[in-house]
Amino acid sequence: MQFTEQQLKEILLDQGYLEEKDFNNAKKYAKSHNTSLMEYFFVENVLSKDIIGQAVAEYFAVPYINLTNEKLDPNIVKLIPEIVARNKGVVAISSDVEGVKLGMQNPKDLESKNFIEKKIGQVVKVYYIDDDDLEKALSVYGSDIDSDVTKILKSLNNSRLSNEEKDDIVVEFVDMVLKYGYENRASDIHITPQVDRITFRFRIDGVMHDVFVVEKDKAPRDFLSFILTRIKILSKMATDIHFAAQDGKMRYLINDNWLDVRISIVPITYGENIVMRLLYPKNKQLGLIDLGLSDDNLKKIKKAIKNPHGMVLVTGPTGSGKTTSLYSILKLLNKREINMATIEDPVEYDIEGVTQIQVNPKTNLTFAKGLRALVRQDPDILMVGEIRDAETADIAINSALTGHLVLSTLHTNDAVTALPRLLDMGIQPFLVSSTINLVIAQRLVRKICNHCRTSYKLTKEEMAILSENADFKHILADLNVKDFSTSRIYKGVGCKVCNNTGYNDRFGIFEILEVNESIRNLILTHASSDEILKKAKEEGMTTMLYDGIEKVLNGVTTIQEVMRVTQL
Repeated sequence: MQFTEQQLKEILLDQGYLEEKDFNNAKKYAKSHNTSLMEYFFVENVLSKDIIGQAVAEYFAVPYINLTNEKLDPNIVKLIPEIVARNKGVVAISSDVEGVKLGMQNPKDLESKNFIEKKIGQVVKVYYIDDDDLEKALSVYGSDIDSDVTKILKSLNNSRLSNEEKDDIVVEFVDMVLKYGYENRASDIHITPQVDRITFRFRIDGVMHDVFVVEKDKAPRDFLSFILTRIKILSKMATDIHFAAQDGKMRYLINDNWLDVRISIVPITYGENIVMRLLYPKNKQLGLIDLGLSDDNLKKIKKAIKNPHGMVLVTGPTGSGKTTSLYSILKLLNKREINMATIEDPVEYDIEGVTQIQVNPKTNLTFAKGLRALVRQDPDILMVGEIRDAETADIAINSALTGHLVLSTLHTNDAVTALPRLLDMGIQPFLVSSTINLVIAQRLVRKICNHCRTSYKLTKEEMAILSENADFKHILADLNVKDFSTSRIYKGVGCKVCNNTGYNDRFGIFEILEVNESIRNLILTHASSDEILKKAKEEGMTTMLYDGIEKVLNGVTTIQEVMRVTQL
């Protein structure tokens, strides 16, 4: 960390580590020899490494640690992604029951400290470390990407290279970028050409990080073209198209693990911008039990998907986790003796043993046309990413009627509204009533942080808002809660781990409509969604509000979260 002259004066003089005459002599020497004050103190043995380290630590009001004689555990150091460690000047030193010792160049950087606590899920205790110790700790990661990039650029600038040798180096470069992104758990890799440089950035845990920059005057003239061609070939894009957006995907083997990569390339002012989304199938494809379903709702889903024909719909707004739910169901159904096929936009994850088609408007491959083609592929189970129009709805319904189990999503606010929505699309009532087996409606709510969860009682104002809702009163009666105002509920007060939000992670709240005989009869008579909802409640359906309130009482989320997503 670079200190200003005024900061060094505060650190060394005001705390009594140095007299003013010595400080003035240091200033003169540093100026005449074109060096820094800190360098002078070391070279002239005016102050030792430990004394300066202790002085700086006292200035920041944190302990000092000298890593010279410390043996660092690579597993502890690598709790923090390398990109974050290098960009933020931080390192994980050791771990015990009290948390993680965190060495920082700048202990006043609370934003980085909070980010790392949230990232590793543990409380951290900050120590000051100097520049030399930081470099020692960073060496645990191996050679840094800057030096690797420098070597590759030096090789590419060799005018004696053949085209084949250049191709090999570009392959190595793209491999290196993808591997580095994978090892740092990046969700996205951004390669952006600018007027005089090409910037490479990673998104890690939702935050963008600068990784490295390639100055155009230090790289071959066609450097970006080399990268684009390699990525386009890997993702099966047209290499001769430079003025239109293209999308593609590829599967990449890194450290014996398959990585699905979704790629978007768009023309911008200074070339073509590349964004690669890294998808981690092993971590992202959750089982049904991980979604937050109650035991009763889980049983309803398992019962419905055992049916060899009919349709299961998942509804909710964008970002409510519908696709995750569908993949979880596919994961449960995926067996060698069953032929499964999907039509999606886009295909989020490759599923082994499943035929997957991606919608492509350029070739006129729509949901409807893709679904029509898949029906002729002898499938047992079909998944349609979204029912957007009447044609897709008609083909999906008829597929469910003719011996296929069809899974799909629909944009409606709740479960019962999905049925009238299909009727509005022109589907005949007898087709809807005879094919729909189950409708799942869902929302995502934030989970209370386990590190700062505390119990409290609702205020009078909060109770007044809740009491105005008739459904709320009925739900409390069903849950045998006589007086919600005296119930002990929970919230997160905010801590370092959750970045003072009170929440950490998300899960779903659900309502699940089983289409039984009485519901089928209502559909045939064009009953309104209110009439269907009333009958479904009479027969035991619990609403998203009910599911949310139950989870509030169980201490998993807050009443504010449930109110936010159910729009009380």
